[in-house]
Order: sequence, then C-alpha cells, then structure tokens
Amino acid sequence: MDEQARYDRAKKRVEEIKEFYQHLVTYVLVNAFLAVVNLLTSPGYLWFFWPLIGWGLGITIHAATVFGPGRFWGPEWEERKIKELLQNSREQNGD
Repeated sequence: MDEQARYDRAKKRVEEIKEFYQHLVTYVLVNAFLAVVNLLTSPGYLWFFWPLIGWGLGITIHAATVFGPGRFWGPEWEERKIKELLQNSREQNGD
C-alpha cells in the first residue's frame, strides 16, 4: 500500500472518530437540557428518559461501528482477508 493510500485511510479513520465524539457531546448536552426542562416543567413525569434511551441506542450503535465489532468487517479486515485468501491459494497451488 502506498503512502498516499495509508494517509487517506488514516485521515478517514480520524474523521470517523471525530464525528463520533461530536455526536456524543451533542447527545450529552441535548439530553441534559431535556432533563432540566422536564424537571422544571413536569417533575411528576420523567419523560426525558425516552429520548435518552432511544438516542442512547443510536450512540451505542455508532460507537460499535467506530470502535467495536463493526470495525471487524471494515476495510482493514477486508485487506487482511484478501491477503489470507491469496496466501492460502498459493499454498494449495504449491507456489
């Protein structure tokens, strides 16, 4: 892999991580605001938990795609798998 391709991959990865953290900060700020509004206007019914939970699932999925198992099938995995299959093919053909 040439230097430019590695740079482009690294830049893309940094952008993915940055976007996740921006999403996380937005989640925290908006849900803190919703909690305050809820507690000031209708403390008897805690509705702010609903967007907190729903959006929290989205954040969890986003985190998994950036840092977790979602990365398993990403470009790095594809590259490793291709190399593995090529190596196995060479070994089977006696190359």
